[in-house]
Amino acid sequence: MSAETTRYYVKSFGCQMNVYDSERMGDLLAAEGHVAVDSADGADIVVLNTCHIREKAAEKLYSDIGRLKKPRADGSRPVIVAAGCVAQAEGAEIGRRAPAVDVIVGPLAYHNLPALLREAAAIPEDARGARWGRAIDTDMPAVPKFAHLPARRHQGASAFLTVQEGCDKFCTFCVVPYTRGGETSRPQADLVAEAEALVAAGAVEITLIGQNVNAYDGGAAGTDSLPLLIARLADIPGLQRIRYTTSHPRDMTRALIEAHRDIPKLMPYLHLPVQSGSSRILKAMNRAHTRESYLATLAELRSVRSDVALSGDFIVGFPGETGPILPTRCASSPRSAMPRPIASNIRSARARRPPPCPTRCPSR
Repeated sequence: MSAETTRYYVKSFGCQMNVYDSERMGDLLAAEGHVAVDSADGADIVVLNTCHIREKAAEKLYSDIGRLKKPRADGSRPVIVAAGCVAQAEGAEIGRRAPAVDVIVGPLAYHNLPALLREAAAIPEDARGARWGRAIDTDMPAVPKFAHLPARRHQGASAFLTVQEGCDKFCTFCVVPYTRGGETSRPQADLVAEAEALVAAGAVEITLIGQNVNAYDGGAAGTDSLPLLIARLADIPGLQRIRYTTSHPRDMTRALIEAHRDIPKLMPYLHLPVQSGSSRILKAMNRAHTRESYLATLAELRSVRSDVALSGDFIVGFPGETGPILPTRCASSPRSAMPRPIASNIRSARARRPPPCPTRCPSR
């Protein structure tokens, strides 16, 4: 990388947290004097902020690297940064599999991205691709990255705000504790200041995000909670709507449920992953809730906010899941009372069939 490098492009894969992290990496690069561009084609630095939850998303990293490493018409290629959860999980293995990568940085260490780029620039060209021929930081520092990040430059009506990171639940299907670390929360004062800055820049809606957002406890003191934070943010003039995602059923407290009744700015929507409708499978998943407790939580929420919209995540084909268990996966929906499903071969054929063309355009 030369001293003339000034253009960067950040591509984000996966969850809302990655969208936030990508924006913050952009803030770091802008603070160093680099200028954002709209595609990798014109960039001198390309950051691939990866997701490790879905295998296809992880493989996209390597296909993108394959395209980026090809020399351009002038013989140059961009500096390639592998960031995010795949970088955390695979570390130096990324360099072995894709020697063209210059920087590997995990989601808890990206505040060091400018220093890593300088380190990569100092590596001789003939050393690139060697075992230590790249800059790597996949540490999980005790001091959170947020204290090292520059002021946000976000502009727009809607914004994400990371309030909590990591997870202590250790569900048997999930990599988050290993790629994002244990649960940590940001101090309320820092979040209020960041939210006020977002509103001053034009945001009217803020979505509070975290791997386990309703486990938010305010940081080291552990004396705060998500409903208290929401109530404080609701006092910010100009902020019209507040949302939060993603939650764990175990952390849906009565206070948080009542916040949906008592705080008008908190939108009537909850994304609450259930993963399975079978208590036996939930136990195998180490989910710490049952089918019955999940349905009780939904009933409690509906008792205080009848118009609440709900969504969830479901895992199909978890080890040990047998035919008789499958109908319980959607036990809380009207589907559970319907006749047996259409045969799988018919469903597959219909999925491959192109949709019919409407006889007339729908009204607008």
